[in-house]
Order: sequence, then C-alpha cells, then structure tokens
Amino acid sequence: MTSRGVVLGAGGVLGAAWTIGALSALREHEQWDPREADVLVGTSAGSVLASFLGSGVGVDVLLDHQRGIVNAEAPDISYDPDRDSGGSRPPLPRPGIGSPRGLISTALHPRRITPMGALAAVLPQGRGSLDPIGKLVDAVCPPGAWAGHAQTWIVAMDYDSGRRAAFGRDGAPHAALRDAVMASCAIPGWYAPVRIGDRRYVDGGACSPTSLDLVASSGLDEVFVLAPTASMDYDAPATVAGRLERRFRRLATKRLITEVKKVSGAGTKVTLLTPGAEDLAAIGANLMDASRRQQVLDTSLRTSLASLREPALAATA
Repeated sequence: MTSRGVVLGAGGVLGAAWTIGALSALREHEQWDPREADVLVGTSAGSVLASFLGSGVGVDVLLDHQRGIVNAEAPDISYDPDRDSGGSRPPLPRPGIGSPRGLISTALHPRRITPMGALAAVLPQGRGSLDPIGKLVDAVCPPGAWAGHAQTWIVAMDYDSGRRAAFGRDGAPHAALRDAVMASCAIPGWYAPVRIGDRRYVDGGACSPTSLDLVASSGLDEVFVLAPTASMDYDAPATVAGRLERRFRRLATKRLITEVKKVSGAGTKVTLLTPGAEDLAAIGANLMDASRRQQVLDTSLRTSLASLREPALAATA
C-alpha cells in the first residue's frame, strides 16, 4: 500500500481559502481522502486545516464553512473567517524588540536562524488575540487533547531560540492541539506569542513556508505539498505592495524548492501545488484581506484541479 503525506503551508486568511480549494481538487483528482494520509504537517493557516483533517473533519466541511453553508454533519463551528481573524491590518504592537533573547540567538547562531526568524525576533510583540482560533480547534478536538490522527504535526518557532518545533512529532515538547495551532498561527508583530510550557512560540512560517523537509526521513512513498505562499508562475502586479509581496514569495519559493529536493532525494515522490498567476491576481498583496476570500477559493478550486490534470503545471519531483 502506498504511504502518503500531506503538507499544508502558511498563508493567512487567503492562504487558507486557497488551500481548501486545492484540497478539494486533490481529493477529486486522486480519488483519495486527505484524512487518510499517514502524516499530516501544518504550518500557520495550514496548521488549522491539518488539525481539522487530523481530527476527522473532511474537506466537504471545510468547503461548506468557507461558503457559509451549515453542514449537518459538521461540528459546531462558530468561527467567522471574515471577522475572527482580526481584520486585514494588525493592531498596534507593543513597543520595543519582541524577543531580545531571539536577537541574541541570531547573533550567536546566524546560520541556524532563518532571515524570517531573525526578523521575527526584531519585530515588536503583537497584541492580536488568537482565542478565536483556539475555540475553533476546540470544536473538533477536546480541550487539552491531541488530534485523533497521532501523526498530525503542527509547526511553530521558539520565539527566543529561533528553533523549529513540530508539535505531535516524536521528541517534540508536549502541547494540547489548540495551543500548538495557536502558536503556529502567531504571526510576529501581529499576534501575541503563545506560551507552551516554559517557552514562547510564534508562527512556524518564520522557519519555513511548509516545513516539508520534516518528512524527509519518514520513508513515505509520496507527499502532496500545498504551499500558498510560494509560486511557480507569477503575475505582474501594478502596485508597490503587490510587487513587494511577490519578492517575499520568491524567497519562500526558493526555500521550498530546496526542501523538495531534499525530500525527493530521499526517495519520496513530491507533488507540489502553489498558486499560479490567476490565483495571485485574486489574492492581491495582503493575505489577510478577507474581502477576497470567496474569489480566492473559487479560483483555486478550478486552477488547482487544472494543475493536477496537467503534470507540467504542477511541480512533481
């Protein structure tokens, strides 16, 4: 039997919408339920979706929730993706450097800390609350518990050391699923860091857009990677903000390609789905702009399926 993994990357409100569309396309094309993956890896927005899949919630429920449709088989989900993310702009952060210890760690170990990890330490601490995300996870997993799928890995970054933590993976610190997901979603400078045990954690996207490399030693036959902050086909935005976002996206893509090579070099087939030019036009420059959510979802449902049907459009290694 083929062993498979699903890796869901960071991407904010719009990245989540795009990923749900891509998950639906993946299920349709492969005639396979992503809940059946041997390993589920989620980072930031992807951590929320991985926690749902790992808790037995299917793609239909995710789609209906995005569309505002009440699914009779769904858990009681009160989260409003247009309101509960806190808006398209962050609240005023706390004054000062967010993590002086993280800055010291960067100075002492410059090769170990990613550029985004170093930036996370310098940015002031955010004030945004992730309590709505915690309550969202509580709807599918009892408070204090972990997902029913034991190999659900939720990626965050230790705020003070810059080290990556994959909660749920062997050797990782113990955490409840809600706390791990909140930590994985704690965008530096936007949301307050999340304390787990005696450590503080922030968004795992500061370490990697997907953390695909974590599965390199898992011996999987195949892994599907859905990476909303990377791209293999770009648009040409007219705005300064759009062009700046695409520069950051190219950096994320470069990191992701390195990880794809590592995993495929270990003998695992990697199928990579990323937003294309049409998706990027729908996304715009701000991944937290919920006003574009439905357009991004509808576009992804179509473009992701087209990419899977045309192997030349989906990166496969």
